[in-house]
Amino acid sequence: MSAALLKGLVALAPACMLFSGSVVLFFKGKTVCSLLQLLGAGCLVLVVLAHVCEAFYLFPWMHWGLEQGVGHYLDFWSAVVGLTLFPVGYFCHALTKRQA
Repeated sequence: MSAALLKGLVALAPACMLFSGSVVLFFKGKTVCSLLQLLGAGCLVLVVLAHVCEAFYLFPWMHWGLEQGVGHYLDFWSAVVGLTLFPVGYFCHALTKRQA
């Protein structure tokens, strides 16, 4: 088992839990905060799936592992967007819930 596959499989469970919790929160009350959280969690799941695809050498045209490859940019920007939107949505939800 390669290191990339192991990292992807280990990260898959927490990412899916964040995503499923965000889906439940979004369908309970469709607010901007829950939408931001859902989009951020979706991007984090995309990062994990990119690592799994890299480990299995799926979609070779994306040039996984290369610095100038499409897969690198997909992985990088999904991580940046996910690590930005999820905490913003979480804190926004926590602040609005506390005020109510």
